[in-house]
Amino acid sequence: MAGLVNNLLILLLLFQNICLGFRSPLSVFKRYKDTTRSLSSECLGSEQPVISLGLSDFALDIRMPGVTPKQSDTYLCMSVRLPVDDEAYVVDFKPHASMDTVHHMLLFGCNEPSSTENYWDCDEGTCRDKSNILYAWARNAPPTRLPKGVGFRVGGETGGRYFVLQVHYGDISAFRDKHKDCSGVTLHLTHQKQPLIAGMYLMMSVNTVIPPGEKVVDADIACHYKRFPMHLFAYRVHTHRLGKVVSGYRVRNGQWTLIGRQSPQLPQAFYPVEHPVDVSYDDILAARCVFSGEGRTTETHIGGTANDEMCNFYIMYYMEAKHAVSYMTCTQNANPEMFRNIPQEANIPVPIKSDMLKMTHGHHEETKDSDTSSLLQQAKKEEEEILDQDFHIEEAVEWPGLDLKLGQVSGLALDPENNLVIFHRGDHVWDENSFDSKFVYQQRGLGPIEQNTILVLNPSNAKLLHSTGKSLFYLPHGLSIDKNGNYWVTDVALHQVFKLGTEGKEPLLTLGVALQPGSDKNHFCQPTDVAVDPITGSIYVSDGYCNSRIIQFSPDGLYVMQWGEESSLGRARPGQFHIPHSLALIPDFSQLCVADRENGRIQCFRLETGEFTREIKHKSFGRELFAVSYVPGGLLFAVNGMPYPGEAEPVQGFVMNFSTGEIIDFFIPLRKSFEMPHDIVASEDRTVFVGDVHARAVWKFASTEKVEHRSVKKAGIEVQEIKESEAVAEVRLKNKPESTHSLKDADKQPLVQQASSTGVSFVLITTLLIIPVVVLLAILIFIRWRKTTVYGADEEHKLDSSSGRILGRLRGKGGGGINLGNFFASHKGYSRKGFDRLSTEGSDQEKDEDDGTDSEEECSASPPPPTPSSS
Repeated sequence: MAGLVNNLLILLLLFQNICLGFRSPLSVFKRYKDTTRSLSSECLGSEQPVISLGLSDFALDIRMPGVTPKQSDTYLCMSVRLPVDDEAYVVDFKPHASMDTVHHMLLFGCNEPSSTENYWDCDEGTCRDKSNILYAWARNAPPTRLPKGVGFRVGGETGGRYFVLQVHYGDISAFRDKHKDCSGVTLHLTHQKQPLIAGMYLMMSVNTVIPPGEKVVDADIACHYKRFPMHLFAYRVHTHRLGKVVSGYRVRNGQWTLIGRQSPQLPQAFYPVEHPVDVSYDDILAARCVFSGEGRTTETHIGGTANDEMCNFYIMYYMEAKHAVSYMTCTQNANPEMFRNIPQEANIPVPIKSDMLKMTHGHHEETKDSDTSSLLQQAKKEEEEILDQDFHIEEAVEWPGLDLKLGQVSGLALDPENNLVIFHRGDHVWDENSFDSKFVYQQRGLGPIEQNTILVLNPSNAKLLHSTGKSLFYLPHGLSIDKNGNYWVTDVALHQVFKLGTEGKEPLLTLGVALQPGSDKNHFCQPTDVAVDPITGSIYVSDGYCNSRIIQFSPDGLYVMQWGEESSLGRARPGQFHIPHSLALIPDFSQLCVADRENGRIQCFRLETGEFTREIKHKSFGRELFAVSYVPGGLLFAVNGMPYPGEAEPVQGFVMNFSTGEIIDFFIPLRKSFEMPHDIVASEDRTVFVGDVHARAVWKFASTEKVEHRSVKKAGIEVQEIKESEAVAEVRLKNKPESTHSLKDADKQPLVQQASSTGVSFVLITTLLIIPVVVLLAILIFIRWRKTTVYGADEEHKLDSSSGRILGRLRGKGGGGINLGNFFASHKGYSRKGFDRLSTEGSDQEKDEDDGTDSEEECSASPPPPTPSSS
């Protein structure tokens, strides 16, 4: 009897665990929903605005008191009094805002707010007395950070006693549910005296007039600085709709040092000064705002309304406490003649994508706030759609282009019609005799290449459609094509970059000086590649073999900026290059990726600023990575170089996920072999072309994918729905080994994926799990009754043994859980289809009924090769 009770208890426990296994996620989700609902209307932190952080420090929570803006482009203000009378210092800011609801926030310090209401419309003003901006937060812009030891002085005899928070609500579609917003900022304050005091220097034009229709109007401001030294660490620009670019400089002994340069149409925020700038007695602070009066029919003056303009350049600085001044202004132009020498960059508008245009601060204009996050989400969605498709790249062996008679193939591109364009060197060869030690070309006597160096081919059959470029180049290298079909090429012998029309007879634009290597703004040294932004028209040049930089030019060819330096000894740091050899523009994410050839890696940078964003480097790249190409939607293609003696990494092509940098696929040619693949280009249909400078050949590769499928990965299980031509669906569940970390994350996700094509539902699975347990329970009771009746109680120990064997088989060899697969399979007529490969990491392996030995999973595929590790 004891054995029967034990068996029943075990079965009940198993049944309870199964039920709890299904109930727990639902109950957790319900508790989560209940908790969320109970907190949805509360403003966290508003009940305790002042929090002690120790003997001398405290936090002050400044939040909107649960507001719901009624219309887009609303500005609301609220005030909080400093809770202490004595002097304190703001040393840090922590924003509480979502870019989904808030366009930007500004925090002011003053002594008398414009209103005593709980909150008010900022049209009434922010402060009645002089106010000082302490903090700014904006979507897609960095938050203000104070350097260590620096603080804003508040309270006491000289500091402001009130904080006024201004919140700009742009697009209020997020408030359709009528929820209340509690955006704001938490200040960290201290009573400890700070050695450095922060302050604000405002440069502002007061008399600029913009004539109607005038294309370019400059507003210049300049003042001599006559105080103790100050150190600049952040800046902010501001105009209304007509402003194109605002730049600020320190001028010392005739030398202009950039403080900051930015488009006033970007988010309202303080941007960090990239390189430390100090200002000393008798230096000059200068600023220029560039406007355009196009589209206006009357004169535009400086003023505070939406139809007026403003020219403001804010500088955030710090000074030694004993000399500190919290606020300074400059509203004049002390030396108009000096602006003849202002750097050319101050006259070039900062390229702004249309999706990045934001509503300007402080003025209610009829403009729609375009949310950049939607663009990034769309790009991410497209990337997922492409990357969810399992494909493999292989050579298109039927393509006849491999047999073309070419010179050294240096560049490849696709034109707007998706035709393949080849840039080759004809009968010229780059060898050890081509240049001297100063990179001056030594074979000018050969003259330019007499063959057409630019060939346009039908990508399907390699038929020549057009050719050009005769008698123009000495040693062709890089090639790209802009959205209008213009060819952009580099010549390493001429040290120049050219823009050519489709006829290619005469250059439309030339950058660099012919046959003169150099490293200034007007010279290149063996430039390798060029890329053109399809939205802004900005030109990016990788320069090159003997310089280590990326240079940006305006669409008209004016120098804008550059970044990069030569690699140092040891591991190359971000922004360092050893032959920046190839460029890939990533318009989806506003980035430029560079094949850093001799460092064997890809580096990516922000288009607008040149800021380093990421490095992609794999052991399988080897020492050299020659070229990189991007396909909209998230695929990155690359080719490496031949391995050094004693190294094993082969020369091959790579397909990568741009977001993660992971290698998806490798590819090599079937006909001939790669010798020095020099350039690569890919189209959106994943057709890839590779040009080899040594093999003098071009290969075509294509995807071998035959079906369209989608992949959903959760909890280590991949469910693939395959759509065949007959629309017959099949679900395959495939084990994927995961890292320990990913498995922990997977524990929080649903463990059962529902596929509509199978009809498998929660109810069916639950039934399949419960019914056998109930049936087995009935069988055990019946067996116990029969044994007791027929054989008597003296056979009880045998029953215990038999029951143990049955339970043992149910648990599996390890005793860690139920193995339903073999239990169901033992019943006549039962089909295992759909469960053959259902397994999770760590589950027991099925046991072979015939020989009693542990077997591998049924029909299991060999494990995939390990992904090369990033280094």
